[in-house]
Amino acid sequence: MPTRRDILQFLGAGASASLLAGALPAFAAATPAAKGGAFVSRRPPKGERRFVSAAVERQLARIKAQISDPELAWLFENCYPNTLDTTVQTGTRDGKPDTFVITGDIEAMWLRDSSAQVHPYIPLAKQDPTLRRMLHGLIRRQSRCIRLDPYANAFLPDGATQRLKWSLDDVTEMKPGVGERKWEVDSLCYPIRLAHEYWRATGDTAPFDDGWREAMRIVLRTFREQQRLHDRGPYTFQRPSTLATETLVLGGYGQPTRPNGMIHSMFRPSDDACVYPLFVPANLFAVTVLRQLAEMSRTIHHDRDFASDCRALADQVEKATRQHGMMRDADGQSFWAYEVDGYGNQLFIDDANAPGLLSLAYLGCCERDEPVFQRSRQLAWSERNPYFCRGRAAEGVGSPHSGLRTIWPMAIMQYALASDDDAQIRQCLHWLKTTHADTGFMHEAFDQDDPAKFTRDWFAWANTLFGELIVDLAQRKPHLLSG
Repeated sequence: MPTRRDILQFLGAGASASLLAGALPAFAAATPAAKGGAFVSRRPPKGERRFVSAAVERQLARIKAQISDPELAWLFENCYPNTLDTTVQTGTRDGKPDTFVITGDIEAMWLRDSSAQVHPYIPLAKQDPTLRRMLHGLIRRQSRCIRLDPYANAFLPDGATQRLKWSLDDVTEMKPGVGERKWEVDSLCYPIRLAHEYWRATGDTAPFDDGWREAMRIVLRTFREQQRLHDRGPYTFQRPSTLATETLVLGGYGQPTRPNGMIHSMFRPSDDACVYPLFVPANLFAVTVLRQLAEMSRTIHHDRDFASDCRALADQVEKATRQHGMMRDADGQSFWAYEVDGYGNQLFIDDANAPGLLSLAYLGCCERDEPVFQRSRQLAWSERNPYFCRGRAAEGVGSPHSGLRTIWPMAIMQYALASDDDAQIRQCLHWLKTTHADTGFMHEAFDQDDPAKFTRDWFAWANTLFGELIVDLAQRKPHLLSG
């Protein structure tokens, strides 16, 4: 049985153009980048776009006009609205908004990806009722998914949709409507981040009804279960696969740990199995969102008891992560480990997926100038990290998910988002501009020496994050775009 990675790597190796010609939206079929000296938009025709926001279109036009480099402006035009153009499905359920957001080339919704894909549009929601309704629908859909199964990472449009091919033989408790059931702490963190930022941006409390409150109580319960302070909890997962990263050992419970108050995450945000289940970046992310959830519960619902429970768990997880999740190099300086097991074993790598070490500041887990983060970021972007690559095309961080000698554009974006160094950011923009392989879009990963070898033609999260980077630079370093 081929895995998701097998299929996507096969497509990225060159089969995508022929096999997906009928499935991909119009943008993927366009060839060459420029015609007559002008870059031609790769967006779907207006009548074929799945969702249109007037506020997003205005923002797109305004920022594009500030970008002096025509190719960079073209990439922004293609990428920034890509989630809305190609992945959003809106409707109504029980008389209220309902939104389903696919990843791109996979017809399923990941809690993580869907939250990240719409993130750059949240600041515009207050001025656009249509956009607000779409985000409202996504928050409601995610809360329903969590109530269905808090241990699942991906979901199908409904309980009757055919299961994803690579999950058919999984040994776990698969319910109708679940696409994949890999337990990842960040899968429950991202919906809280989305809800909190939507609320702060709009003041709208309509999505946070009894169903949402029930889902949040399930989140808290699940985090506590996966602290494994008293037992191993109810979750197990096994998958017949030749890839060790696709399954869990020891009867599906994963590698052994000594519970210490941190939350166990059996898989990383790459959907690869953890080496050590106490995954540090996800625990720091959980601390952040638990405090956001406490703020929402206290302010919106006046539920002081639940808010107190959220803060207490956040404090406990933070204390444990700071105690067990830090390492020291030969120079004695502290930095974050990537994974630990509670027995004293620690793993240092970084993976381009977020949460990771590079993305801690972006996710609100720390300030950009925080010394431990800066040290972790520096080491992650070096040969100290076995998944850091330096090739003829670019340098950056990859992932076990795509193999050695691969670089993820998302890692380059995260490196730029956390930087205040103009030269560093310019270099990142150059790498992003020169590695899209004449497609006009970002990809999952590309070969360090040959960007024409890449995975995933249609990966909306990477496209949207690129748009988010350009919006960020237009606000804090506009001279890098106009100069």
